[in-house]
Amino acid sequence: MRNLRIIILSFFVFSGFALQLFAQEWEYPVIKSYGPVNPLPHAAVQPDKNLQYKIIFDIGSDKLDADNNVNFQLSHVARLINVFASAGMMPDQMKLVAVVHSAATPIVLKNGMFKSKMNMDNPNLKLISELKDAGVKLYVCGQSLADFDYQQDWVNPDFTVALSSQVVIPTYELKGYAYMP
Repeated sequence: MRNLRIIILSFFVFSGFALQLFAQEWEYPVIKSYGPVNPLPHAAVQPDKNLQYKIIFDIGSDKLDADNNVNFQLSHVARLINVFASAGMMPDQMKLVAVVHSAATPIVLKNGMFKSKMNMDNPNLKLISELKDAGVKLYVCGQSLADFDYQQDWVNPDFTVALSSQVVIPTYELKGYAYMP
């Protein structure tokens, strides 16, 4: 019985050590607090530096990222930037566009307006700023603003008010942008 206890104890001690030894180290090469990436330099299908990546992101959900309480789809944009950067392709080598609409619309509000509507600070502001700094062109659907009865001057200046996400998305797709839901 004593040997069994030693074996079980050794298993748990080694398991804890192994977990620490093999624990994943997440990196944030460009967007520093969002979009963690596991660099995999030997994985198949790395970014092709000879291609011009043009991507449009459709941000319509109000689902939150469980790790940091920001919009999940917005953090997905950060992850794409960090994934490409981990493989040696920086954001200035890509053309990235995001359009916010529908249930996600409140994330575009300036902090004071967000706070008056949601009774809390806008947790997305830092991420939005980092995405803008990384060169992501940010739009908000003007129709969604009207749906929520939001005034255009309530919108964070990092965003451009577009006629509609229903115009932005196909326009960019027709310009050769890949669609990312």
